[in-house]
Amino acid sequence: MGAGGEPRVVLVHDWLNGMRGGEKCLEVLCHRWPDGPLFTLLHRRGAVSRAIENRFIQTSWMQHIPGIQKNYRYFLPLMPLAAKSWRIPFCELVVSFSHCVAKAAAPPAGVPHVCYCFTPMRYAWHMRESYFRECPRSWVGRGREKILEWLRAWDRQTAGRVTHFVAISKTVQTRIAHCYGRASTIIYPPVDTDFYCPACVPRENYYLVVSAFAPYKRLDLAIAACKQLNRRLVVIGTGQNEKHLQELAGPIVAFLGWQPNSVIRDHLRRCRALIFPGEEDFGIVPVEAQACGTPVIAFGRGGVTETVQPFGKTAEPTGFWFEEQTPDCLGATLEQFEVHADLLDPSIARKQALQFNAHRFAEEMFAYLETVMRPAQTPIRRAA
Repeated sequence: MGAGGEPRVVLVHDWLNGMRGGEKCLEVLCHRWPDGPLFTLLHRRGAVSRAIENRFIQTSWMQHIPGIQKNYRYFLPLMPLAAKSWRIPFCELVVSFSHCVAKAAAPPAGVPHVCYCFTPMRYAWHMRESYFRECPRSWVGRGREKILEWLRAWDRQTAGRVTHFVAISKTVQTRIAHCYGRASTIIYPPVDTDFYCPACVPRENYYLVVSAFAPYKRLDLAIAACKQLNRRLVVIGTGQNEKHLQELAGPIVAFLGWQPNSVIRDHLRRCRALIFPGEEDFGIVPVEAQACGTPVIAFGRGGVTETVQPFGKTAEPTGFWFEEQTPDCLGATLEQFEVHADLLDPSIARKQALQFNAHRFAEEMFAYLETVMRPAQTPIRRAA
């Protein structure tokens, strides 16, 4: 046991270079267990919250590669080797937060390992085409497929180091079963519905995107659809696809770069609607938008189908789904939204978001971990 009788818990995270949804999940456990070590591939000092920064962070040898902080994505084939270098100390519980390699952490013998899985490695499994554009028949494409085949085999094999999987959504639960042949329990991620809340400010005539600029996020669809319809679009975010997206955009698209949470909240409160064009594992931003009373126009696949109630299909709609990832389909949905926007009640959107609040996450997560550490004393929760 640790200080004050608390169990010794070791945390593992893929990498720490920004405060996104995964880091917000990690932060909750850092508040609960502030003294245990945190293992990660690499860490950019000051990039995450104080609760994470203030603990002992053990990085891998990848931390010392020149330029790694900006170019870590290109080192994907080395990440399994770097994860192998982690030496997890004696503890009572290992909790990994994984969308890449964190779940491969090997716990000490007999120690339970709970993986909070954001998704099986999407680069190797379900979204290869969104990440890699080369023709599969080219020499680059063939080489890439060989590497991805090896990564899939490694990813499947190291799933055996996890004793308990927790999925962030039904979408991810299905992927875990498909990729690893494992059951899992669903615990939805935390959303700060206290911070993201409505305000008495007028709506303005623009659409909003808040996203990292990764290819699978499909921000190109939002830009193209708004250009076709001559609708104003504000984009908050940054990433490796930024130059390409700016080349697509016209004068009606404003790129603000990455912004603090207060600025994001202000835009969520004032925009006409949030556009969410990618297929996500869960998608925290649409829930943050609804917490502000804002409608969401989203591609009707992935985690958003569990968080956004579509117009025409539910009694209490909070947004619209579009069915095909094309500018024409998104554009038609935007026009449909504009006709029926007055039928969307901001209070209903707020009520929908409150189901995913941070207090609920902490309560469910710690109750579940308690069943893992002390199974004889606590009733076992069934997998969702």
